[in-house]
Amino acid sequence: MIVATNEVEVRYAETDQMGVVYHANYFVWMELGRTAFIEKLGFRYADLEKDGILSPVIDIHASYKKPVRYGEKAIVKTWLEEYDGFRVTYGYEIFTEDEELAVSGFSKHVCVKKENFRPVSFKKLYPEWHKAYEDAKINENI
Repeated sequence: MIVATNEVEVRYAETDQMGVVYHANYFVWMELGRTAFIEKLGFRYADLEKDGILSPVIDIHASYKKPVRYGEKAIVKTWLEEYDGFRVTYGYEIFTEDEELAVSGFSKHVCVKKENFRPVSFKKLYPEWHKAYEDAKINENI
């Protein structure tokens, strides 16, 4: 399975009054993980946008297990869960610096044209990227 791993140092601004990471910030970290995963495959999301293609979130979920606090480091692991040529689902696990699971989740995306938000076939527009996703999907099931 291809997994992108990146480390996030928790900043004070990311915490709430209780001193733990505010729940919505985990979604930002998922985005960091998603970008790292795409780059690990050799591509850049920014290149999609230059081509007038966007990849909006159509579903997102997080299950909170353990808090992460200011001054700690979080480890974000991201992988491909599902891909069908149009939609993609990324899986996430965010760990504390002590390697305890803090959050697990997923996000689902579809590629659309920027000017009208109509879905496009990722498979047709980006055959090399499509192949990399198919390979990542196959590797995941081994």
